[in-house]
Amino acid sequence: MTEATQSGLSENAAGAIAYITVVPAIVFLVMEPYNRNPYIRFHAWQCIFLSIGCVGLWIVDIVLAFIPIIGWLIMLLLGLGVFVLWIVCIMKALNGQKFMIPVIGPLAAKQAGA
Repeated sequence: MTEATQSGLSENAAGAIAYITVVPAIVFLVMEPYNRNPYIRFHAWQCIFLSIGCVGLWIVDIVLAFIPIIGWLIMLLLGLGVFVLWIVCIMKALNGQKFMIPVIGPLAAKQAGA
């Protein structure tokens, strides 16, 4: 899936860029020709849903911050896990693979129409 769009940006690059922050993901969902490409739309939606999940984990982290040592370790593991998942999503998108995060992936596929 390395087909270049009119701007010269390949599907793989656009899919990976969608994960940088939620801003490029929203831009890709609004801007032509990216918003017509199911592969790019999938990664953009998955990034948005992952960001929403991160906000939920951030709220859990605030609660865990009040639990000495064990809470802090859990916070660290959750943060590291999200970071690794984010890197995996970027790398899979760059390689043209449609990596589906459990729960989030099917929602993103449904929204993308893929």
